[in-house]
Amino acid sequence: MLQYNLTVGLVPIRRDVSPRPGIFNWEKAEQRGRRIVRYIEDTYTDDQTRFLDLDDLNAEGLLITEADALTVAKKFRDAGADCIVLINCNFGNEEAAGLLAQQLGLPTLLWAPLDDEFLPDGSRFTDSQCGIFGMSRMLQRLNAPFTFLETCRVESDIFRDGFRAFLSVACMVKNFRGNVNRPGLRVVQVGSRPKPFCSVIVNEGELMQKLGVRVIPVNLALTLGRLDKILAERADECAAYADVFRSRYAVDEKTEPKLTQLAALILLYKDIFKDYDADVISSECWTALLPARGIVPCAAFSVLADEGYIVGCESDIHASITMALLKCAARGKAAPFLGEFTVRHPEDRDVELLWHCGPFARSLKASDSEASIRDMRAWFRVQNGTYTIARLDQDNGNYMLLSGICESADGPYTFGTYLWARFKNLPAWERKLVEGPYIHHMSEIAGDHTAALREFCRYAGITPDEVDA
Repeated sequence: MLQYNLTVGLVPIRRDVSPRPGIFNWEKAEQRGRRIVRYIEDTYTDDQTRFLDLDDLNAEGLLITEADALTVAKKFRDAGADCIVLINCNFGNEEAAGLLAQQLGLPTLLWAPLDDEFLPDGSRFTDSQCGIFGMSRMLQRLNAPFTFLETCRVESDIFRDGFRAFLSVACMVKNFRGNVNRPGLRVVQVGSRPKPFCSVIVNEGELMQKLGVRVIPVNLALTLGRLDKILAERADECAAYADVFRSRYAVDEKTEPKLTQLAALILLYKDIFKDYDADVISSECWTALLPARGIVPCAAFSVLADEGYIVGCESDIHASITMALLKCAARGKAAPFLGEFTVRHPEDRDVELLWHCGPFARSLKASDSEASIRDMRAWFRVQNGTYTIARLDQDNGNYMLLSGICESADGPYTFGTYLWARFKNLPAWERKLVEGPYIHHMSEIAGDHTAALREFCRYAGITPDEVDA
């Protein structure tokens, strides 16, 4: 399963020079470092985020020398750090900063607090922004990717927004490429793709070699055997999930006799997540389960989504990976959905129907939309808001991540799970999807995570792409 907890290494830095009055004042650097580290820890520590500091490194609690960098690298590795924040307290030391980032190979935030203390005689005690330019060049020379946050006060909204976006990036990187404690993203493929769906073809070898993503196939015949065993041996659990369906949705008479089988599907997919250590599942759906067992899994996927599981439908592995990225960008606090471009609004040329036949989490439902299950498929409209929309895809080995935002809009009532979405320039989006390398299967999540997605590409070796830039 995806992991949303982060361990963040805070690295306040000063230059390794003899103390002297003016801009290389040791005392000011130490004071700034301790104040900023404490502020970040006090403000941003939560049940998903813990911090490491340098209080045990030396008397100043600052990274100063290259020897310090090696000591800190070992400490952070042993503590399972997921990312680091380079805090330029007073000009900094580009050699030590570069060595630390190179040694760890983790997402790295480069930031300097605003230099804001000027005396009447013209003196100043810090040149923190100035040092950023040397540190950034050293990181570039060492091929150590980093995220830059503009010079600002730590209490500012600029820092808050940039820091939170960086944590989203770190969460995506942690789950996508893995680390010493866990492998890269694991996608379990249940069944094969439908024959005519050539648009969802993927290259498993490239996904593993270039991105570290592993695709684990699961034979559908064996899966159906497991489904039958669940129905035979876990009747009480099936009955409990059948009641979940009835409590959350208005169930039509065609679905009611199938509820036990749909409940068994929920248990089956949860078992697959556990047995294969899956982060996300990409599943065959209507072209096999319907002829084999007379059911479709859409409503089951809806319940699974509300329990935090990601199951992408129609064997679209790239879309499923994108859903996982979006959930990591939201630190697990929102449910992604796979709303494909389906039809244009009949009256508004910038509004599109983002739709699928019924797998969206019920928690996404608009308050004025009834949640029902008809013919084993959930029906409701998604709640109003701003949504990030994205897709990972590739041509000729060049992986690209398209992302943007859309806003909910009014549109005609229709079946399935859906959102009418307004785009800044829908014709440009349509052209982008037609000319590729993308298809109409797009993944969405509440909020604007486009900045974090662009930064993630820097660490993953993926080309960021936009329509409205």
